[in-house]
Amino acid sequence: MSLMPESASPPDSAPASTSEARRASRTPRLLRLVFAIFTFEIGLFLTVFPWVDIWSLNYFSGWLPALENVWDEPYFRGAITGLGLVNIYVACAEVLRLLRRSS
Repeated sequence: MSLMPESASPPDSAPASTSEARRASRTPRLLRLVFAIFTFEIGLFLTVFPWVDIWSLNYFSGWLPALENVWDEPYFRGAITGLGLVNIYVACAEVLRLLRRSS
């Protein structure tokens, strides 16, 4: 038994065509775009929703009466809005990264 490889024989499957290679390279870009859109939507929701009147009419604020005061506190709403702005920033950074690599 030799440690040297046998003569180069073609693999059982044929090499991928160029269209398959292009499709494989587009898949990560598509996933990044979907991630950016999803992150932007979540960020927009977290930025706007704490300041809408319906914010205080939910299951969690009535579940623990001790948390009801915290739930309506502007500092808490501002923290949730801050998380939304971070999500929007991540989405914009991801779109910029996609645009730079596609050029």
